[in-house]
Amino acid sequence: MQLDLSGRTALVTGSTQGIGYSIAQGLARAGARVAINGRTAERVDEAVRQIQQDVPGAEAVAAAADVTTEAGTAELLKILPRVDVLINNLGIFGAQPAMEITDEDWRRYFEVNVLAALRLTRSYLPGMTGEGWGRIQYIASDSAVVIPAEMIHYGMSKTALLAASRGFAKEAAGTGVTVNSVIAGPTHTGGVEKFVYELVDSSLPWEEAQRRFMREHRPQSLLQRLIEPEEIANMVVYLSSPLASATTGAAVRVDGGYVDSILP
Repeated sequence: MQLDLSGRTALVTGSTQGIGYSIAQGLARAGARVAINGRTAERVDEAVRQIQQDVPGAEAVAAAADVTTEAGTAELLKILPRVDVLINNLGIFGAQPAMEITDEDWRRYFEVNVLAALRLTRSYLPGMTGEGWGRIQYIASDSAVVIPAEMIHYGMSKTALLAASRGFAKEAAGTGVTVNSVIAGPTHTGGVEKFVYELVDSSLPWEEAQRRFMREHRPQSLLQRLIEPEEIANMVVYLSSPLASATTGAAVRVDGGYVDSILP
């Protein structure tokens, strides 16, 4: 398959590392002009340099802005007034006992994981529908449907993204713009390594710690390992391409078989 995004501009929020960086890298390989986003110019500039090194000939631009705020989003829109592909990847996570999650915690997870994506969707969707082509994706999680007992505030935010993506797909119906969410399973990133070691013995070697984490905390996984960021990126790049023109309003799974085994 030829996943050709030449001539398209893509924005990936939270793309200086982890899943976001892998998505940006994949989109660049498909020929897109990719905007790298993060809160600090230093980290964004470094990620831009890394993309250009990893993908010879890639066109990557810096889009440093805190999109969790209205002011930060306004700054981003000055840098990047319109895009063809919007990947709402930015998110936070962490373990916390349910009864200790404060109002402030609930607010923060909603504002970072949900409201930032909604604000960007409202900002960019009209331009896409005016052009008759566009791709919007929300990076959700298996936690959206299998709420983890140790982080229900995170699960809540990811469930909200499934609702938002379906709703905006209806708003964009018939325009040539597709809106989808990607349900990502437990993925191997630096942040997840830290999270794993919060739940299992921190003295264990990584491979053993990963196996124990999956066995004790994510036993439903059929893959029985953490997913690599590139595996999430492969699906996102496909959904961003012209080949995925008939897929919209969907919640596409890249979860390692995690969800089915525990749903009725």
